[in-house]
Amino acid sequence: MAGLSSFLLVVVAVVTWQLVSDDTYVAPPPGAPAVRAVDSAAAGKVLTALVAAVEAADPEAARALAPAGDRAAGDRLAAVATNAGELRVRDFAARYVAASGPAAADGTWTARADVAWRFAGFDRAPALAEVPVVFRSVDGEVGLVAFGAEEGRSPVWLAGPVEVRRTPETLVLTADAAGADRYARLAERAVPVVRRVVTGWRPRLVVEVPASAEGLDRALDAEPGTYAGIAAVTTSVDGSLAPGSPVHVMVNPAELGRLRPAGAQVVMSHEAAHVATDAPTSTSTPLWLLEGFADYVALRDVRLPVTTTAAQIIEQVRRDGVPDALPGATEFDLGATHLGAVYESAWLVCEVIAERAGEDALVALYEHVAAGTPLARALRRDTGLSEPELVGAWRERLSDLAA
Repeated sequence: MAGLSSFLLVVVAVVTWQLVSDDTYVAPPPGAPAVRAVDSAAAGKVLTALVAAVEAADPEAARALAPAGDRAAGDRLAAVATNAGELRVRDFAARYVAASGPAAADGTWTARADVAWRFAGFDRAPALAEVPVVFRSVDGEVGLVAFGAEEGRSPVWLAGPVEVRRTPETLVLTADAAGADRYARLAERAVPVVRRVVTGWRPRLVVEVPASAEGLDRALDAEPGTYAGIAAVTTSVDGSLAPGSPVHVMVNPAELGRLRPAGAQVVMSHEAAHVATDAPTSTSTPLWLLEGFADYVALRDVRLPVTTTAAQIIEQVRRDGVPDALPGATEFDLGATHLGAVYESAWLVCEVIAERAGEDALVALYEHVAAGTPLARALRRDTGLSEPELVGAWRERLSDLAA
């Protein structure tokens, strides 16, 4: 983030520009880099032209909107139009909002734009996000350089070329072209895994894979390093929690790539369970139930001993003793220590519920709590257990496993 001196420089430059004719150089303070005026009206027209190119899935029309002589920018824009065709993008809109500052000496500047898009057949409503857009003026002509910048949300399909894999139930888009078929298989196999438990789900699973962990941070407008150690996350692609916002699985290719096939499948099935239950928009479900249920779904038919699937929490109990209470929200923070053990402990809570009351009772509990029923009431009605009884049974299970 710029310091106060940089902020004052921008203010001075903008005020000075308002007093002179368009597209003239502004005398900067001594020692500061030169800045130029931006042409917001022309940039807005370029975005309008790009919308038309995307709607037509016309890569050459999009390429023509790049700055003169910038082949790389032309390739990026052509890829956006090609992506749009393969992804069946609908309701695309891009409206220029404002420049983030004056243009640099070479005529380049970054602006904010309101962008909307929807993947037909999968998204019920458009995503709506403010996206940074880079422009450059060359000889008085404004061209579009790229969507996305170091700060701000950078949607994967707008950032560059992607490989697309589609079935009636899954849509995978990946900047990691070499892994496209693998991601597609993981998504396809996750669908029946989830439907065996969440029987009412009408699968519409979208999986997005940026080129890197850094790309995942930018796609989700997160601080650098936020998702460095996370294999995948399910979230709304525009950051909204409103019902109907497109919810996709976002993959960190570096972390998922380190996993063996069985582990990668568990991760994908876990995230697909979140999609099936609209987990990212749930505000009433405690995280132990939200995450534990997704692990229950993903691990239900995996033939591994519990000493493997619960290895981290078993080790933690042996070292520190049995926890007194179910894991709380702070323990699921991405920066928390022993995050793997926390997830395993939440899974074991759901295992205890399914064993004591049956899988149907666990599903009913999840659905009722997600719909707003208080946990204690839903737990008693659906499983016959009180909260203290559940905690006691869970603690007993942990103690037995650690013995």
